[in-house]
Amino acid sequence: MTAYLGVATDEPIVQSISFKAAPADKITSIYHLALTISPVSVAANTTAEQTFALAGLAVGDVVYVSKPTSQAGLGIVNARVSAANTLAITFSNNTASPIVPTAAEVYQVGGLR
Repeated sequence: MTAYLGVATDEPIVQSISFKAAPADKITSIYHLALTISPVSVAANTTAEQTFALAGLAVGDVVYVSKPTSQAGLGIVNARVSAANTLAITFSNNTASPIVPTAAEVYQVGGLR
């Protein structure tokens, strides 16, 4: 496990976490956001990136996305911040038919800055 510098507290805010090992990156923010979206259809046997507005995101953030339900043949294969306040999710359809992701679901988005 990588060593880190920091102080454990019961307070909900951490100023930053610095890692001793190279490249000595510093995490300045860890966040969790909820986003209700209705993605459009994903064509058969393809991947497609779709973008969604989400306040608080910055280019360079490392983001993780969780879809609340499972749909046969549909997966999330990448998530990134494509522009300030814009989440880009790449969906994968591994079937011979188009798939429409379930509408109005609340996706969970976690991130590091």
